[in-house]
Amino acid sequence: MTDAGAEKSGRNAPEPTRVRVETAKPYDVVVGTGVLEELSGLLGPETRRVALVHQAALIDVAEALWHDLAGHGYVVHLLDVPDAEQAKTAQVAATCWSSLGRWGFTRSDVVVGVGGGATTDLAGFVAATWLRGVRVVQVPTTLAGMVDAALGGKTGINTPEGKNLVGAFHEPAGVLCDLATLRTLPADDYASGLAEVVKCGFIADPVILDLIERDPAAALRPDGPVTQDLVERSVRVKAAVVADDLTETAATSGGGLGREVLNYGHTFGHALERAEGYQWRHGQAVSVGLVYVAELARLAGRLDAGTAQRHREILGSLDLPTSYRPHQWPTLLAGMRVDKKARGDMLRFVVLDGLAKPGILEGPDVTMLREAYDALTG
Repeated sequence: MTDAGAEKSGRNAPEPTRVRVETAKPYDVVVGTGVLEELSGLLGPETRRVALVHQAALIDVAEALWHDLAGHGYVVHLLDVPDAEQAKTAQVAATCWSSLGRWGFTRSDVVVGVGGGATTDLAGFVAATWLRGVRVVQVPTTLAGMVDAALGGKTGINTPEGKNLVGAFHEPAGVLCDLATLRTLPADDYASGLAEVVKCGFIADPVILDLIERDPAAALRPDGPVTQDLVERSVRVKAAVVADDLTETAATSGGGLGREVLNYGHTFGHALERAEGYQWRHGQAVSVGLVYVAELARLAGRLDAGTAQRHREILGSLDLPTSYRPHQWPTLLAGMRVDKKARGDMLRFVVLDGLAKPGILEGPDVTMLREAYDALTG
């Protein structure tokens, strides 16, 4: 076999790893190169029909899965949906429901989401609501999808009033993270996904930060020597959190921070996305949100200046934005007030009390909020 053939087959890559998500319905997240062929093993013995929900740009991946599943005797349908956030609308979801109805999908059949986080969010929501819940297997093809959107059971669509305000908790039957699919991503899309990886490093696993700081250029390579380690570590962070708090109720029931910790940087990030009409990549918005909340924690006396500055340095080394344009504060503040973590009129932010020591900052003074914003625009 030639070197090119060996690389394509994944023979030179590390062995795939399995991360077990121990919820009420445990499932595996498979991380490695060349793992798409394992999809048929996740569908279940009673499954007859499979709907592959995919972006148009991923038709080659979807067709390869179609041929593999058809070879195992399944009736497979391809369901093309719009790219990125344009897929996460009630209209697109309704189109998917109509297709499942025409194809005669029953509760023993399976929806498979193939694509980025928006596609897996949509596929999960469609599966959660069709016949009040059918199984979904997620096949994320972006870094953000692998380390965040595709696992944990959060599904949803957007409305004009905000992102992910309509959704359901619906755990997947399995997740396949084939690292080979990352190699076709545009560089900016891959770097955007690294924002979620950095988030995991700050809230729970500082080794992630060490790996990136040691060689940012290697971290920016989808085929780099640390890619599988970064993805697996990030998956383990999220798996541990959702296993303890699947439906994000710990914070409201006195059970601790729970799943809310995964929203580190997202309150400001989601408000920024909304202000920009969802034209920013999600990870770019989260990157700025991470810097914002680090500055907010510093101003509140919760986080030391060195760790706050480390946010800027690591994210900047990955070509991610760490600042934002001025004169947008009223729009951003209004966006944060519709955040899902808000309680009535009181804003809540996940902050750090030190590296890998997350906590909650409730109801900070609006002057402090504005000062943290000004630190982004100076």
